[in-house]
Parts: sequence; structure tokens; C-alpha cells
Amino acid sequence: MRIWPQNHVPDWLGRVVMQTGENFLFVAIRLWLAVIFLTHGLNGLLQPGGDDGRAVVEIVTAILLAVGLGTRVSALIIAYLSIFVYVRIFDVSGHLFCALLAMVLVTHGAGPLSVDASIAKGVRMAPLPMVRTFSWLIDMLDRWMEAALRCLLRLWLALLFAVAGGIDLPPVLAALVGDEIVNPVVMQTLAENAPFQAVWLVGAASFILGFAVRPVALILLVLVIRVWAVGAGLPEHLMMGLILFYLVAAGAGPVSLDRAMTRWRTQDRPAAPRPSTSRIVIVGGGFGGLAAARALRSPGVSVTLIDRRNYHLFQPLLYQVATAMLSPAEIAVPIRALMRDRPNVDVRYGEVSSVDTENRNVMIGTDAVPYDYLVLATGARHDYFGNDGWDRLAPGLKKIEDATDVRRRILLSFERAENARSDEERRRHLTFVIVGAGPTGVELAGAIAELAHRGMERDFRRIDPSEAQVILVQSGKRILPAFPEDLASFASRRLEKAGVTVRTGSRVMEIDQTGVDIGGERIAAGVVLWAAGVRASRAAKWLNCSADRAGRAIVGPDLSVPGHPDVFVIGDTAAIRADDSFVPGLAPAAKQAGSYVARVILSRIKNQPAPEPFVYNDLGNLATIGRDAAIADFGRIRLAGRLAWWFWGVVHILFLLGGRNRLVVLLSWAWSYLTFRQSTRLITGPADAPVAEARRSPQPSHPGEAAALNP
Repeated sequence: MRIWPQNHVPDWLGRVVMQTGENFLFVAIRLWLAVIFLTHGLNGLLQPGGDDGRAVVEIVTAILLAVGLGTRVSALIIAYLSIFVYVRIFDVSGHLFCALLAMVLVTHGAGPLSVDASIAKGVRMAPLPMVRTFSWLIDMLDRWMEAALRCLLRLWLALLFAVAGGIDLPPVLAALVGDEIVNPVVMQTLAENAPFQAVWLVGAASFILGFAVRPVALILLVLVIRVWAVGAGLPEHLMMGLILFYLVAAGAGPVSLDRAMTRWRTQDRPAAPRPSTSRIVIVGGGFGGLAAARALRSPGVSVTLIDRRNYHLFQPLLYQVATAMLSPAEIAVPIRALMRDRPNVDVRYGEVSSVDTENRNVMIGTDAVPYDYLVLATGARHDYFGNDGWDRLAPGLKKIEDATDVRRRILLSFERAENARSDEERRRHLTFVIVGAGPTGVELAGAIAELAHRGMERDFRRIDPSEAQVILVQSGKRILPAFPEDLASFASRRLEKAGVTVRTGSRVMEIDQTGVDIGGERIAAGVVLWAAGVRASRAAKWLNCSADRAGRAIVGPDLSVPGHPDVFVIGDTAAIRADDSFVPGLAPAAKQAGSYVARVILSRIKNQPAPEPFVYNDLGNLATIGRDAAIADFGRIRLAGRLAWWFWGVVHILFLLGGRNRLVVLLSWAWSYLTFRQSTRLITGPADAPVAEARRSPQPSHPGEAAALNP
């Protein structure tokens, strides 16, 4: 977290220091305290008759501080030890400095470069008891304790610099800076620098009054560093420097002349006119829509984010929900939770029915949502190439409802095979056909084969699940046409090794309830899944603009719709030209487009030059084939096998939103990897339940995410 309040604009010195030195400050404090207490702890363990319990606490606390995990609690322990233990047991010079530095961490936390910062959002969103109460207490601690801490630091340093400047303090105050607490060598080295004694006195007066604290603290910081560098390199000098750095960054605090003068300067100043608010409507809470909403954090910008679902779905892992590897809640995060720290974003739950470009309104049924700028990121749906009746017979994967229905079909097919009365019926229920051999089809085929061969081998009594036949059908000459041929060949070999039958150059002619017709050959199958194509949402029809064969709206170089400069289309809904081809429907492309559109809109609002035309930065393609096997194409660099598989897993964990989801998915994967067991083999819904009606709706559930890293 940042030291200065977000609603207060500090002076230029504090802003520059904080923007450049905040990370260094907190890391330096943590590491310095960690070194001190790790040394104390190790010495305590090695010395005969030492307090082993306290030594272990010191070592553990030092390690936690170093990585920034549980920093506030660890720092509180250090402050307690410094004040109430070491002052009575050890003759440790500078222990009050340690206590004061520890209180800085207690107040502000570990800082940006820490484990605490990386998991903070996930912990706050986690459904754990008392999370909100503890969050409120931490916020109150930041607000009230920070003011007291700054006063304490100023007064403490003022006493030290007064002694260094040659002032004889009263006995009570002198005791606070006497030999028992602060190493006298520190005062001596400061006092011996006669040219600086006047500066020490000015610093003491400045800190007592709270006047010009930031520039004075900066000057004193430079002088302390100089004294330290010329031969008096005591630990106390370093700790004094860290405290001065903190005051440079944080300022004098509420109880100071600085704050009083700031209020006096601004109380009679006429309020600046509030900028007119620009209304920006984003339709779709996928990767592209969320990226645009997050980037539109600027004064005078009001954002309305509309989605027909209340959650953001990580579509690339839907196939793992469909194959009982993960549960739906592990790959979905409520949109309102993601926008919790964006006060200018209003989330609306609803389904857009049309767009009135003439009056600049987005229609949610009969409700009109006005806009000044519109961003459509409404995604894509399945494309059955004119055979729309196949959607109930061969479901695809675009929504959670799709994934749970596919999981029901797969698991139910094994159950029906267990109860089959004939070998022919058993073979049919143990046959799975996947139509389409892009990344989604390949991942589905590999996951189903792994489920059959390694996940349920001892769960049934009448059938052997490993006898299941998984058939991957591709109309083209090879699978994974978006990948280089050598990687596609590797994937084909690994699939066949895993028990998948790969059939290329085969076109599906008919699908019915008992199987498929492939080029005149009849294949009886218990489950048929569709991964052959997608069609964009109705955004192009809403705008009455040009579209390609997949229904994607053709956009200009700035991603706006020709004839409608205030309307932008991104993600799977947009046909974005990239050299001799089009930008693929990947999550990185959608996120890059969302951020770019936000920059275009902000430049127009601020009357600034428009950004350069959109250029897609290709981060590469990834596809997993099964356990310990994946392929990765980064242009000149290509990976295949276990290394690519690990890389695929790391990338997908990083792309997941929410700390809780990352942790749960990681644990689920670890469990499945070690035990060869899927954790969510649940058949939900009646055995004869039809495909969810939601699948037949032409409006996709989540925009801009045909596949993250995968088409």
C-alpha cells in the first residue's frame, strides 16, 4: 500500500520519493530487521543455557519478515521483543530504533514487493470468517496509528539531533537518549561534525514543530549517510537513515505545522470546477472488457460494465471442469468483487438486446443505458456451420453450464456402460468423439483419455474404463493448424500414445443420439463433443456494420467501428487486421485490445494525441495434451513435452483472477498429479436431463475469451 492517502495530492518531493523509493524503503526495513533478529536467534541457539524458545521465535519471525509473509504480526513481535525483552536482558544498542522500524511495518504492512501484497486481494475476497472485521481493523490501524507513529518518530529524532547539536536536555529527556538506550558513539560521531551542528539543531526544531519536515528530513538523510560513509558505519546510523527516509516519504503527519499551513492555503481557494463526466459503457465482463474497465481509472470517467453473468469465467480451463478435474467455482470470480477497488465502475447484471447508435443508448430489455463511448466485448458462441440442431447432441464449451453438462454426459456414459446388457451397447457408451482438433479439442481428448485410463481404473466392477475409445476428428490435413507442423506432429503422437484415435481429413456428415457419420462411416458413440468452430455474437448486427464470415465486426486501426468513432469492438467479436491475417481470439489479444481502447478513449477525453494504431504483441500459443505433455510456440522458441507442460501450468495459474482461485487450482492440480484422481466426479441433474436451454441462446456468456492462449 502507498503511504500517502489516495485522496490527498502530496507535494512534488513526496510524490517523487514515493514513486521511486517506496519498494526500496519497505524491503530495506524488512531485510535489516530480519538480519538483526536472525543473528540474535542463531546466537541464542548456539549459546549454552540460552532461551531456545525465544531464539526459534526470532528465527521464524526473521524469515517471515524477509519474504513479507504475515508482516504485521511478525513486526509486532519484534517491537515487543525490542522494548520489553532486550532492554532488560541484553545491552543492545539501538533497540528503540528496531522497535520504531518494526512499528512502521505494523502500521503499513510489508509493502508492494512481498507475499502479503500478492495474496492480499485473494484473502480479502475469500469466504473466511472475520475477514471483513480484520480488514476494517487494519484500515483503522493504518489511519490512526500512522498519525501517532509520525509524531513519535519526529519527536524521537528531534531529541537525538538536539543532543548532537550540543543542547543539554532535562534529566527526564536525557534519560531517553542516554547510554543505556542509544550507543553514545552515534551521538559522538554526529556531534564531532561541527559544521553540521547547526543543521542538527535546525532539524530538531523542524521535527518538533512539524515544519518543512520533508525537505529537512532529506537534508538530514544525506548528512547521516555522509557521516556513516566516512568511517562511523554503525547499525544505528543505518536505522536512523531508514526512519528519515520514511519521513521524507510520509511527511509530517496530521499534527504538524505543515498540515495546518496546507489547510490554511486551501481553505479560501475557490474549488476547481469539476470536469464533465464521460459515460463509458462496456458490454462484456471477459478478459477484454475487464482490461478496459481497469484501465479507465481517471477523474471524470464513469464506467458501466454490463454482463449477463455475474462472474468472470476463465474459459481456458473449462475443459477441466468438463472432465472432473476442477469445480466451476475454481475458475470463476464475481465481477463485482473484481471491481471492488474501482469506485468509478458500476456493474450491471443484464443481457443487452440491442444498441441504439443514433441516440447513443445500450438497451437492456426496455431499459436504456446512455453512453458517450461504447466498448463491445461480447465474445463468441459455437458455430455448427448451418447444422444448429446439433447443439443439443454435441455440446461445446463456452459456459459453466456447458462444462457441467459435458461432465454429466461423460460420467453418465461410464455409468451406463457399467449397466449395459450387451457388448455392443457397452462399446457405444465407452466411445467418445470430439469434433474439431484445435487446442480445445486436443485438450478435451487428452483429458478424457487420462480420466478413463488413470482416473477410474478401480472404480467399476463390470467394465474396464481403460477400454474407452476416444476419437478426435479433424476435417483438415492435421491437428492444431495454428501451430507449427513439428509441434502438431508431436501432439498427435502423444495423443495416440495416450489412447486417442486421431482422424484427420474426415468430415462429420451427421450427428444423432447414437453416434456420428464421418465420411460415410458410422461410429456409435455415447458422447459427442463439439470443438470445431465459433461464431461471433450479434454485435455486428446491433451496429449494422460490416462483418466477416464468422460474424465478427470489422474494425479500424484504432478498433473503432467505421462510421461510429465512439463505438469500439474487441475480443472474439472483432475482426482485427494484423499484417496478412487477423488477430487470433486469445485472452492476451483481448486484454491488449481492452487496454488499448481505454488509452484511445482517455486521449480523446483529455484532448491528447491519439495512440498509434493497435498492434498485437503475440505472446505465443500453448496447448496441453495430457499429463506431462504440452506444446508451446513462441516463434523462434518452441517447447514440447514436460517443460512445456510445466510452463503451461504456470501461465494458466498466473492468468487466473483471484488469489483464492490460484491457490485452490494449484492444490487441485497437485492432488490430481500425485494421486491420479479427479476431485469433482459428480453427476448433477437427472440422468435424462437435456442440454441446458442456455446453450441455445445466441448471446455468449463471457466476451473476449474464446480461449486464453488457445483459439
